[in-house]
Amino acid sequence: MTTTPLTLTVASAEMLTPLVRQLRLRAADGAALPGWQAGAHIQLQVSLPSGATDWRHYSLIDLAADTSATEAPSEYVIAIRREDTGRGGSRWMHGLAVGATLTVRPPKNDFPLGTHAGTAVLVAGGIGVTPLASMAAQRLRQHLPVRLHYAGRSREQMALLPELQERLGSTLALHLDDEAGAPLDVDALLARCTPDEVLYVCGPQVMLDAVLSRSEALGWPRERVHFELFAAPAADTGVQPYEVVLAQSGRQITVAAGQTLLSALIEAGCDPMFDCQRGECGVCAVPVLEGVIDHRDFVLTQREKDAGNVIQTCVSRCKGQRLVLDL
Repeated sequence: MTTTPLTLTVASAEMLTPLVRQLRLRAADGAALPGWQAGAHIQLQVSLPSGATDWRHYSLIDLAADTSATEAPSEYVIAIRREDTGRGGSRWMHGLAVGATLTVRPPKNDFPLGTHAGTAVLVAGGIGVTPLASMAAQRLRQHLPVRLHYAGRSREQMALLPELQERLGSTLALHLDDEAGAPLDVDALLARCTPDEVLYVCGPQVMLDAVLSRSEALGWPRERVHFELFAAPAADTGVQPYEVVLAQSGRQITVAAGQTLLSALIEAGCDPMFDCQRGECGVCAVPVLEGVIDHRDFVLTQREKDAGNVIQTCVSRCKGQRLVLDL
């Protein structure tokens, strides 16, 4: 699969809700684009108010009844929720005119959909519905059972709702905070799941935290819950610097306030493994020999966190003043 960036044009733009804008991106010459599978995303280069450029990832959307939309697509469809308190990437995307040119990295899938014989239970929160909508369509094309729980604050804020209602019918369950008077009841949702059902979850951190903690408390194996946090790479909110000792060499480095351990290791000339930089994939795990860890990841179970002997360097940090790593 190619990794060479693509140059795509905004073919059309549409407001799905007051805050969510859908874009259709095509090659200028109309050529077919690299294929993808449900759960995949593309990365777009955006301009920030500071004048810098950065990359944002957006899940690809496909609700078609046939496979042509993903095997050799003529366009990529994405939806962007405007975040007025963010760094400015989503605001820039909302300001793009039809005809604008974008630099786009080809599809990558960190959230693949399995071919489970049992029902795939999809749990979406807000704009996190985008990858799950594609998963629902793929399961339907494969004649495999699927059920989608879609939660939002209000009906008017739920993107893709008419399309999902048409495609899924009674297998779509809606939760509207303003009508229910409370957030989605995760305990009730899990209680209705049978042992052969597998969860796919995408939404805000509070939803993901609830699903992971409650499913763990019920004894669900972690591999039964697949997830993606629909957010930008986690910012480090630590306000205190701390020292890190690399035990294998005795070298010491300082992790500054507001800096991730991962970035400090890279700046120091180390070559750590990493991928998602959101605490979801587990690739950046490093053994800890001494020190108290402030766990902020979504990979480790509570028992593993309590053991305190491994840290996900992209998001977690030290609660004290010193960590000793087996590096």
